[in-house]
Amino acid sequence: MARRNLNELQYFVTVAREGSFTKAAAQLGITPSALSQVISALEAQLGIRLLNRTTRSVRPTDAGERLMNSLGSRFDEIDHELEMLSALRDKPAGTVRITCADFILQQTLLPKLTPLLQQYPDIQIEFDVYYGFRDIVAERFDAGIRLGGTIDKDMVAIPISAGLRMAAVATPDYFHKHGEPATPKDLMQHNCINIRFPTHGGLYVWEFEKNGVPQNVHVTGQLVFNSTPHIVQAALQGLGIAFLPEDEFAPYLAQGLLQRTLTDWCQPFDGFYLYYPSRKQPSPAFSMVIDALRL
Repeated sequence: MARRNLNELQYFVTVAREGSFTKAAAQLGITPSALSQVISALEAQLGIRLLNRTTRSVRPTDAGERLMNSLGSRFDEIDHELEMLSALRDKPAGTVRITCADFILQQTLLPKLTPLLQQYPDIQIEFDVYYGFRDIVAERFDAGIRLGGTIDKDMVAIPISAGLRMAAVATPDYFHKHGEPATPKDLMQHNCINIRFPTHGGLYVWEFEKNGVPQNVHVTGQLVFNSTPHIVQAALQGLGIAFLPEDEFAPYLAQGLLQRTLTDWCQPFDGFYLYYPSRKQPSPAFSMVIDALRL
């Protein structure tokens, strides 16, 4: 049998993983039509369909799934070995992909990683801002950032921030007009600014605790967002009560633009962790990122 073109096989793996010719083409730097032609030619050469195509999605067939599982890990190993070669250079190099929320990116990751990036210009970091739980192995991220207590046990977890505390806030004018809630259940009578997480599509349930007794509240209001900066801005506009980690409101609380409520119901909890698969051998660039972020 003729030797296969490795580019064709890598193109197939990328399409199968991304589930989209458009996304895979953007990653590979070619046009979707050219990529589709390469995959069709590969299927013709092998004499078997590898992908099921519809107008909405692209999914591997049973044969395609088998080929993807077999080849994908091998391409990952090749990429890793190439990254490891950077250890032989005078300066570490390579790309590190991290998925995280925008708050921790702005408040912790960028400040801690800026000196590293300035010192080592051959290190590149790609941030994926996402509020849900990504499968970092399947989606080929080097690491993710999550709160403590939400990380799978088969992951290496490294603390990168101090403990956190939630805060329920609104403008002083809002509380003057509508009064302050005495208990979390009173929030049901207020206009609350909600967040919808992409993982399950549901609205976040506000979680409180006092004297060891938890109290969760399904709040309602006029506004729902899927990112925290917009929630902060809506609260500053006097559009209702917001509920996020207190650090997101810190400058506005200090200036008196926002005011806390239900403070004794907001207990501290674990901060953010960087996590990655325990079986992954960190590249030199990734090791330096870990050291820079470590608490």
